[in-house]
Amino acid sequence: MSDIKARLLSVGTFVPDKVLTNKEIEGFLDTTDEWITTRTGIKERRIVDKANPMSASDMGVRASITAMERAGVSPDDIDGIIVATFTPDNFFPSTACRIQSDLGCKNAFAFDLSAACAGFVYALTVANNMIVSGQARTMLVVGSEVVSKTLDWSDRGTCILFGDGAGVVVLQAEENHSPSRGILSSCLFSDGSLGDLLKLPAWGEERFLMMKGNEVFKHAVRFMTDLSLRAIDKAGLDVRDIDLVVPHQANIRIISALAEQLSVHIDKVAVNLQKYGNTSSASIPLAFEEAWEHGMVKDGSKVLFVGVGGGFSVGSAVCVI
Repeated sequence: MSDIKARLLSVGTFVPDKVLTNKEIEGFLDTTDEWITTRTGIKERRIVDKANPMSASDMGVRASITAMERAGVSPDDIDGIIVATFTPDNFFPSTACRIQSDLGCKNAFAFDLSAACAGFVYALTVANNMIVSGQARTMLVVGSEVVSKTLDWSDRGTCILFGDGAGVVVLQAEENHSPSRGILSSCLFSDGSLGDLLKLPAWGEERFLMMKGNEVFKHAVRFMTDLSLRAIDKAGLDVRDIDLVVPHQANIRIISALAEQLSVHIDKVAVNLQKYGNTSSASIPLAFEEAWEHGMVKDGSKVLFVGVGGGFSVGSAVCVI
């Protein structure tokens, strides 16, 4: 086995200034703040302002700058950039290439990855593998989404759930002097037969995000629980060893059910969807940064990341900070 592990050095995030509250949604949709809060846990979300539009790359650049400053790395240090997004600036060139150019990371390769709301963990896994294999030393893992541009704002089953934002972590190779430090394990799983439960068509006239909520809930809890346990076991740990669970911020009921299935107290679970809604691939780094700022992450903390999204795509990873 390689004596190198990918250490997570820092996290940075960015969200648009515009706040869209449940009360404001009441003004144009047949719903209420109480209905949304009770069923989702969401109180407000950040939305890109149409009068001052921002792209996934714009937000990704801002989050990357924060993460790089915190990690103490320069643009010249970055060997690779992976962007998880289902709302890219263009089909091509990739959003990652735009971010590479805007940051001035002239030594970095760059590409996008599409795994919907599981995208951050997928990108983290790919970056980890590239570092462990020696193909890169320092990498940016970016999740950035402008979900608001994909929504049918007359569909209360979907538009109330989502928000825009970006999150980035810096990964760097470190000699494995301490066997437990860095990314210990990751597990990925997909079930394409369930793809129609949550999708965004690329072509045709109805290019809105579509979701069958009850079915998504049922499969999401099962998949996230299974992949979490697999990653913990692969890392040689027990659930009781995990200091913090950072799940994809889809719905408070999904998060609560996951905690119950894992027998983890909710106090050990990062939750901030009440402020941001479901930001897809950005949700895990957004929740992780807030947990870190609130003292829930310390040197040596064992952190479980787990996400699920359209595909169905599921990913989990265990990391020691």
